[in-house]
Amino acid sequence: MSSIKRTVLLAHLQDIDVPHHLGPAIVSVTTATAEALVIVLVSQLFHISESTSNRVQQWDRVQSLLTYVYVKATKAAQDLGKVLLDISVVLKDPSQSFPNDFWAGMDMCFRIQGDPPVAHLPNSIGTLPQVFVVPDVSTEVYQQHSVRVTPSCDTSPSSYPVVALGGTFDHLHAGHKILLSMAAWIASTKVIVGVTDDELLRNKSNKHVLESMAVRMERTRSFLQFFRPDLEYEIVALRDVYGPTGWDPNIQALVVSLETLSGAASIDRKRAAESLPPLRTFVIDVISSESEKLDHEDMEMLKQTKLSSTFIRDWIVKNDL
Repeated sequence: MSSIKRTVLLAHLQDIDVPHHLGPAIVSVTTATAEALVIVLVSQLFHISESTSNRVQQWDRVQSLLTYVYVKATKAAQDLGKVLLDISVVLKDPSQSFPNDFWAGMDMCFRIQGDPPVAHLPNSIGTLPQVFVVPDVSTEVYQQHSVRVTPSCDTSPSSYPVVALGGTFDHLHAGHKILLSMAAWIASTKVIVGVTDDELLRNKSNKHVLESMAVRMERTRSFLQFFRPDLEYEIVALRDVYGPTGWDPNIQALVVSLETLSGAASIDRKRAAESLPPLRTFVIDVISSESEKLDHEDMEMLKQTKLSSTFIRDWIVKNDL
């Protein structure tokens, strides 16, 4: 039984490829954690300057990175029966300062053996017990010899001022957090999130343990502000498939999952009928069990991991929580 309630894992990345070398460390820290785990990935490649970072071109690599880390931790937690373990992944530029309350309530800090010191850590982190975990060095050496070439002919913007997405966001889990994180990743000013209204969820299974819209909206906002505090967030009730995308001319991009891709087509038609500019649609496809962007081993891990609010509600009911 885990005795450490809230932990943080700090890890440096030399690139933004899938960090297989961190797999054992992620599993170890997840195993030791009872209530909440924050995984902070630190890299200069996460710098948010428009002049040095094309976030749109990095879309596939970043969503693959986030998916690997979230699925690795979530599967480890589910294997131990810790379905409600709150797992969050944050991408940090080492030149950025951490918010003063970032470490509030943490009980222990885990770090990767051999990593350089993390800059701009608040004094409060020094009061936490520090534990060093060993990465899988053989995997890391293999990855350092891989080379990725970024297409130079892509004329897409490096980011979009206003990005929109929608969902139920019940019992906020890894799949939701990947979706929200990627929307924030490509936004430069604002993210608009439509949260499905309670009235549209009357036929959901185990509705009695479904979180209220107020709770779902607050948890969504809190996570986004934690992930990227420099952006503005507008969290609105979603009472149809369109939400603000059906009338707001200032939205430039839409983030959807494979399961909600048909909704994006409906939004395109609606905006065309209203003479609104079309949206650039980004699809979160690595959390699909049919994804072609994960290698075989990672795909098998994904297939064994339940990224579903329905699964969580069923688990709550079965365990009489």
